[in-house]
Amino acid sequence: MRDVEAGGAGGASGAGGASGARGTGIGRAGGGGGASGVDGIGGADGASRVDGTGGIGEVEGYARAVGAVPGGPLLLGVRHHGPGSARAVRAALEAARPRVVLIEGPPEADALVPLAADEEMRPPVALLAHAVDEPGRSAFWPLAEFSPEWVALRWALDHDVPARFVDLPAAHSLARRDHEEWEVEEAGGEPGERSGAPVPEARVDPLAALARAAGHDDPERWWEDVVEHRGPGDGNALAPFTALEEAMGALRETEEDGADDDRDRVREAYMRLQVRAAQREFGTDVAVVCGAWHVPALRRGVTVAADRALLKGLPRTKVDLTWVPWTHRRLSRSGGYGAGVESPGWYAHLFAAADRPVERWLTRVAGLLRDEDRLVSPGHVIEAARLAGTLAALRGRPLAGLSETTDAVRAVMCDGSDVPLALVRDRLVVGDVLGQVPAGAPAVPLQRDLARTQRRLRLKPEARRRELELDLRKDTDAGRSRLLHRLRLLGVDWGEPAASRGSTGTFRETWRLRWEPELSVRVAEAGVWGTTVLAAATARAEADAVTVGGLAEVTALAERCLLAGLPDALAPVMRILADRAALDTDVGHLAQALPALVRSLRYGDVRGTDTRALAEVAAGLAERVFVGLPAACVALDADAAEEMRGHVDTVHGAVGLLGDASLPGRGGLRSRWQEVLRTLCARDTVPGVVRGRAVRLLLDDGALAPDEAARFMGLALSRGAPPADAAAWIEGFVGGGSGGGMLLLHDERLLALVDAWLTGVTAEAFTDVLPLLRRTFAAYEPGVRRGLGELVRRGPEARGSVTATGSGTPGFAPGLDVERADAVLPVVRLLLGLATDGAKGDSAEAGNTEGDGRSRTGRDGNELTEVGA
Repeated sequence: MRDVEAGGAGGASGAGGASGARGTGIGRAGGGGGASGVDGIGGADGASRVDGTGGIGEVEGYARAVGAVPGGPLLLGVRHHGPGSARAVRAALEAARPRVVLIEGPPEADALVPLAADEEMRPPVALLAHAVDEPGRSAFWPLAEFSPEWVALRWALDHDVPARFVDLPAAHSLARRDHEEWEVEEAGGEPGERSGAPVPEARVDPLAALARAAGHDDPERWWEDVVEHRGPGDGNALAPFTALEEAMGALRETEEDGADDDRDRVREAYMRLQVRAAQREFGTDVAVVCGAWHVPALRRGVTVAADRALLKGLPRTKVDLTWVPWTHRRLSRSGGYGAGVESPGWYAHLFAAADRPVERWLTRVAGLLRDEDRLVSPGHVIEAARLAGTLAALRGRPLAGLSETTDAVRAVMCDGSDVPLALVRDRLVVGDVLGQVPAGAPAVPLQRDLARTQRRLRLKPEARRRELELDLRKDTDAGRSRLLHRLRLLGVDWGEPAASRGSTGTFRETWRLRWEPELSVRVAEAGVWGTTVLAAATARAEADAVTVGGLAEVTALAERCLLAGLPDALAPVMRILADRAALDTDVGHLAQALPALVRSLRYGDVRGTDTRALAEVAAGLAERVFVGLPAACVALDADAAEEMRGHVDTVHGAVGLLGDASLPGRGGLRSRWQEVLRTLCARDTVPGVVRGRAVRLLLDDGALAPDEAARFMGLALSRGAPPADAAAWIEGFVGGGSGGGMLLLHDERLLALVDAWLTGVTAEAFTDVLPLLRRTFAAYEPGVRRGLGELVRRGPEARGSVTATGSGTPGFAPGLDVERADAVLPVVRLLLGLATDGAKGDSAEAGNTEGDGRSRTGRDGNELTEVGA
């Protein structure tokens, strides 16, 4: 991590508290007093110790202790997003009372500084900069409540002191095309990384170097010991800015020249120029809050001409800046938009907890676990606090850290299980905190319209993932659905569709929602399409209709237009769809496009959209499929035949959903499709898997008698048929998860035909067809396979002949008992709420319930079981 925070390191060894140990780290510090008695990392003149009681003394002496030199600015080197640095910066500013505060960040954001004092501003937030002509070229500067930059910003606003950003302007950072040299890191005050670009790794980790010098192998743990775990009353938290500056200066001298040096030199040259300008305006009372890595460079004596020469010729681009909400979860990510803070929730707690941070943290953990129905008592909290303190003492830490508290929670509250700990980490250590920005913050018109729509629909963005159930028959839910679908068209994936539970009706929708910070960039990018969500989605859909590739993509776009409620976009999309459908002769493409149109017709009914034009296109598409399908099924290899079987299933499902009622003036659509299937059944040139599927579809629809289906099977499995083609026919007829196992289980004739064919296959052919047969029968449920195996074990004699009148299966009559089946109908109608007065009387007479659970005899003499109330 390049930018290291200062603010509280008494001794570099990490010894503290009441240990009285002398630091073994980097030299002596001017201010290592407090209760620990640890010598610090060296003052500016070796004699600038701060009173160990925590008193600050005179401001002049304190200024020397924290890094000011006569006539120079007060340089406060920090580590971004560190509560220890934040407390130290606040204390330093309170003591020094500068006339201006300079903060590492893009200077174009100076106009946004007053918004930080708005009552509606809630960190974590981020400064978002994006190129006006290319909004996707953007950068973030995240700030949390515990960020030193945010603390300095708020201190300046609270004390009516000017606050300015002094880093390299975003106009230069976003204009550079050389990503490897100029893509900017996103670790708090550093310029934010552009989406998708790699981040160059720093060759020197200052934090690790300091930790190694102090004899520690874990930089994060060492820094927590010497900085983050120091309370607000620790005097050590105010002293070592100068010492850390010296340490950073020594580390920078050892770093070799490289590409990263060029980037840093340009940024630091600009910062030096801004510091000089502030000194000319405000004198020497200037405080600078920046990454500790930059402090030695800002102190270095460089001429103005040299700094200006480094900045000469830098490219520029026009940029816009605004405040956007950020999340703790994004702060915890080290790549992409993340800032690399592993435990933002824990850091926020350390910053906010005035006293007893460990006990307060464990209390929060206990509350979370109790909310999840785990048995956690106050006694558990007490024991966990004791264990955490004991672990800290054994490990030589001044205060129990996150690792100690986690170990204590696992042992005391979670019974040694890591499963509840995952919840603690997700909800507390990281957290789902989502910041808030004032309504008056600059934003593109599309963002403002989105915010208004969110308020009107009572659909608040949240950082935590949640499910939203919508009933499209309600106006508010229908509006929410349209908004989410429109945003998906614009590439703003706030919501993700999910399968609805407990209902298959088209009036139900389920969404998984989570607002991510980068969606603000997506909204800015989508602003080129329009100033409102409706206008932008309409324009985007019309443009996509021209540029998408295949026919299926156009039909999918038409479906999305209906879901999003875009009537103005649907008309041009349908014209393009009709034109492409007329020119496309590939039956596979037509078959893939038909289901989306049929679904759109059904969705249109729920949303009240006029879908007459869509119905006409769907009917024309279906008829073209009917005409071209028989010819397209000739001369196919095994893979192409399997793909064609999928197309047949797709068209069959679409025709079943479409129905004749959806196509006024085009009656008989279903009957024409059945004629196509009959044609496929009878053609020997059609692959067996397609013929078998066509027979099965006709049989399921009742358009083919069982005897006729048995005849087709007999022909396909005759001795003259090639074994591979016969096996493919079986796969098409009873395979593919179509419930064919139950069909064979209850129809002995079909099972006998398969059994007879299989036993007659030669040994050589059997080896070839075995993989296909195993794939067919392996898809059946275990109970179905067991039943089929039992029937095969009995043999043909026990099962009966295929020419016998009965099925041969014990428990099944030769035919359907119509009277027994009819006796159930009144009860079924009553359960479904379809019973009329007459039917109710029939159901009562047929043995309807009186609530006592007894069996009654209906008028047909059959015994019925009552469905007691």
